[in-house]
Amino acid sequence: MQQTVLITGAAGQLGQELSRSAPAKLCCVPLARGQLDLADAAALSRCLDEVAPQQVINAAAYTAVDAAETDTAAAWRGNERGPRLLAQACAERDIRLLHVSTDFVFDGESAHPYAPGAATAPLGEYGRSKLAGEQAVLEQCPEAFILRTGWVYSRFGANFVKTMLRLMAERDELAVVADQVGTPTWAAGLAQALWAAAERPHLSGIYHWSDAGVCSWYDFAVAICEEAHALQILSAQARIRPIPALDYPTPAKRPAYSVLDKSDSWQALELPGVHWRVQLRGMLQDLQEHQNG
Repeated sequence: MQQTVLITGAAGQLGQELSRSAPAKLCCVPLARGQLDLADAAALSRCLDEVAPQQVINAAAYTAVDAAETDTAAAWRGNERGPRLLAQACAERDIRLLHVSTDFVFDGESAHPYAPGAATAPLGEYGRSKLAGEQAVLEQCPEAFILRTGWVYSRFGANFVKTMLRLMAERDELAVVADQVGTPTWAAGLAQALWAAAERPHLSGIYHWSDAGVCSWYDFAVAICEEAHALQILSAQARIRPIPALDYPTPAKRPAYSVLDKSDSWQALELPGVHWRVQLRGMLQDLQEHQNG
């Protein structure tokens, strides 16, 4: 019997990467928020009963980090209430749940990569709502698989890479924050990790995933410029100037250091860590192919 996997948040950048990379042996049912609002308990129950999946990958979330500081109710509805109701409904139906969370559950004060069991201390409403969502998922569905990630980008949706490409095409010089450090994550690689987890039903608890290596936003921007120019996506290379985060104030405070320790995940999922710059090149080639196609 073919296994059915429901993907929530299917219109997002991760949801679209999950949909296009779904293993052929699975019946993949992708639903966008307009088709399934996780915070609507009645609609959620109807959907799960109709689709009858064996697993759910929850890629739905409220991800507007700065807006969450004022749009608090919507952030908590999307990141805590929705996952809690989903976990409860999955537990009642014996459906395995794979849930995606964030590096923003940490405060960025660490001097070394954050292990899954490291103490959490989110700095803003986005991180607080996502942490509460994690806790609700594990409370309602203790066997759930949670995968934290960060700095996600793809050819789909709005993200740092696509914003940089647009600005680099428009301007001769850009200023980019150099004192916030993390690891970029190509959503295609994140999708691969989630599909690997879906094939390993014995895995539960909290894991971490991003690409390998470390960089600042400034380093990331420089790499985007160089790689895009090499692929002739950009006709010229913009000058990129490093600045401190204090010179680029945002409504939400961001962690200065959000590097995740992925060693357990690489072993459990049997996937090698790929350096973020290699993945960036892959995404830009993917973007170029679809723009030209």
